[in-house]
Amino acid sequence: MPTTQSYLDRGIFARYDLQELTARPRVTSEVVMLSKLRRVFQESLKKRPLITNVTVYATFYTAAEFTQQTFNKMYLPDKPDYKVASGARVVAVGSTLYAPTLYYWYKFLDRKLVGTSVKTVLTKVACDQFLMTPVLLALFFTVLSVLERKENIFEELQQKYKKAFLANQTFWIPVQTVNFFYIPSHLRVTYVSSASFLWINVLCYIKRQQLTSDKEDPKALK
Repeated sequence: MPTTQSYLDRGIFARYDLQELTARPRVTSEVVMLSKLRRVFQESLKKRPLITNVTVYATFYTAAEFTQQTFNKMYLPDKPDYKVASGARVVAVGSTLYAPTLYYWYKFLDRKLVGTSVKTVLTKVACDQFLMTPVLLALFFTVLSVLERKENIFEELQQKYKKAFLANQTFWIPVQTVNFFYIPSHLRVTYVSSASFLWINVLCYIKRQQLTSDKEDPKALK
């Protein structure tokens, strides 16, 4: 690489060259920091995989819920305030229900269906989307209704489940195909939680749609 003196000698010491040279130590330190964080994360996955995956899931759920509420505050006509309690419930259910369940579920699938052949991957995707997903999705609406102390804890499930399930299949079938083809077993919950950043925004949008009873009784809206 040309030295500073060589730039001067040739008379082409441009402004961006100086910026590149002075910024290089900072870039190096950032790379070193990212490398350290990566090593810490990988070590944590090996020693405490379940806790690490729960933490990652909670982080992405928090980010997704904050993004969803920020979008609503900026673009909805009524400009709703941030709802910390509502967001906390979604994060709690997502991180304590989904993360541990999926951690053991993926270990089970990898033990029973070994390999990355097309048949094996398609079987895993089918099991995941048509055995586990319907249960988790139903629990999501039901548990949240219990936490919200609704009189009919199954009303939201009955009205929103079909839409949520169809949206889930559209999003997760390609995501899970990539998951079972290419992602190592110990990173699967982390990968899924990353994808969940996008999915939870969709799910929260469906979750926030009014129930039929709420439309008929404006006093029921919160």
